Amino acid sequence: MTFRLPVFLGLGSNVGDREGNLGRGLSLLAGRGFSVTALSSLYETEPVGGPPQGPFLNQVARGETSLTPEELLSACLRTESDLGRARDVRFGPRTLDVDLLLFGDLVRDSPDPVLPHPHLHERRFVLVPLAEVDPRVRHPRLGLTAEELRDRCPDTSRVVVHVQAGARS
Repeated sequence: MTFRLPVFLGLGSNVGDREGNLGRGLSLLAGRGFSVTALSSLYETEPVGGPPQGPFLNQVARGETSLTPEELLSACLRTESDLGRARDVRFGPRTLDVDLLLFGDLVRDSPDPVLPHPHLHERRFVLVPLAEVDPRVRHPRLGLTAEELRDRCPDTSRVVVHVQAGARS
């Protein structure tokens, strides 16, 4: 059974072939039960927090799954690991980072994953592509749309279109 509620994943990479890492990550996730229904453009973003490091490519994928939130989180973590993610430096450089942002309107504080993602509303590198994919999706705790959250976000970090949605081959 596939849940028809929208599930949103945030993906980022700032090591190696960033665009390739995102594409390979999405392919692996598709093989693990996440069916993409829409993808944002790729955005080049400056790192937020952590040690000095290169810029990220970020995007948001909307999809459907028959997985539970725990199973989807596990699939995301396995995908990161398969692409060489090392978790030795908090907020450090990474080949692939996959965050479960929203799972329909599910709200929960534990167990993992916490939903919605606890920092979703604070990060332009997530809100800009999320608002592109689905500007009307609502944050289930705050009641604001992705577009409203993006417009009110206090984060001023740089988020610039790198590759327009639909322009990738």
